Amino acid sequence: MVEAAAFWDKTAEKYAKAPIKDMAAYEATLARVRAHLTPETEALEIGCGTGTTALKLAGAAKYITASDISAEMIAIAQGKAASEGVLNVDFLKATLDDHPFTEEQFGAVMAFNLLHLIEDIEGALRRVHGLLKPGGLFISKTACLGDRMVLFRLLLPVMQAFGRAPYVRFFKTAELDGMIEAAGFELIETGYYPEKARARFVVARKR
Repeated sequence: MVEAAAFWDKTAEKYAKAPIKDMAAYEATLARVRAHLTPETEALEIGCGTGTTALKLAGAAKYITASDISAEMIAIAQGKAASEGVLNVDFLKATLDDHPFTEEQFGAVMAFNLLHLIEDIEGALRRVHGLLKPGGLFISKTACLGDRMVLFRLLLPVMQAFGRAPYVRFFKTAELDGMIEAAGFELIETGYYPEKARARFVVARKR
């Protein structure tokens, strides 16, 4: 399997050009995220990709630090921020294991379409918990693939062997919710955007 950072570096330019598949669902997600941010919120987005979401949320927060494992993704995101004149979003290459952040630094940590791409989700959630201030929010949207996509699951190992797909973890919605709660969070809002794709939106408060 191709190492994750190398895979996303290779696909960054194509990823940046790909259109959002369901704009209505994307806008609904953004609206729900904005409802939980304030002008005082200092937020972190992990797995920010080419930065579109962080830049769209910039007006709802005091400051957003957006990170990704891919240097190529971050370079594209920085270019977008410069061209759009957004000054309260900072993009940097970092992971949850290798970063400059301090414990209890952020009022919110966000992860969109990311958790199913992480092998050690449980460990990642614990690290997110540590980065949040007391009562801080973890806001995420995750593809829960455990109930469907049987053909994709069969094809995935072949695609990975040829460097055409990253690591993907299959789990059900209840498993995702349970992992988030086990990491020390209380679920305060859940939903699906879009409903048919079972993309699980979760807002969870640090206990």
